[in-house]
Amino acid sequence: MTFEYPVTYPQWWLDSYYLVTWALGMIVLAVGWGVFFRWGKFSYGIDLGCLWKSTLLLLLTTAALGVPSAYNTRFVGDHGQEGDRITVEEDRLLYDFRKGEDKEFRLNDIVRVYREPETFNPPPKYFIVAEAGGVRDSVFVTKHLPGYEALLVRISEQAGVTLER
Repeated sequence: MTFEYPVTYPQWWLDSYYLVTWALGMIVLAVGWGVFFRWGKFSYGIDLGCLWKSTLLLLLTTAALGVPSAYNTRFVGDHGQEGDRITVEEDRLLYDFRKGEDKEFRLNDIVRVYREPETFNPPPKYFIVAEAGGVRDSVFVTKHLPGYEALLVRISEQAGVTLER
């Protein structure tokens, strides 16, 4: 049984969204510095003539660093797994990442299937934890995976562990 995350963005955007948003943020910051250097008053003390320009730089720096960071955090939470494929076979679980990596767990090695207790970056993640030879490893699925509940139920039944929601 194979489950696959749908791809809703072009491949080039999924691979380079963070570079584009960072570059746009730096352009906004550069415009702010350009305004400051063109019309700024340079002195070692703080005076009211320069206060609005310093405020402009502070706001533009906050926006140039904060907006791309917020967007990237949200984007990777919602679309970071697009194109990934999960295959459940009789005795193993294969997780193929979009970028070519893959993980493989034997179903007998799976020790826990649970939902993360607190979600810091939505959507909530359901972790599948395997332990073999003293080494723990895990993969996670989100609600964006079509049929994720059926996948989790099937893995928990075949591995003989309870699904912790």
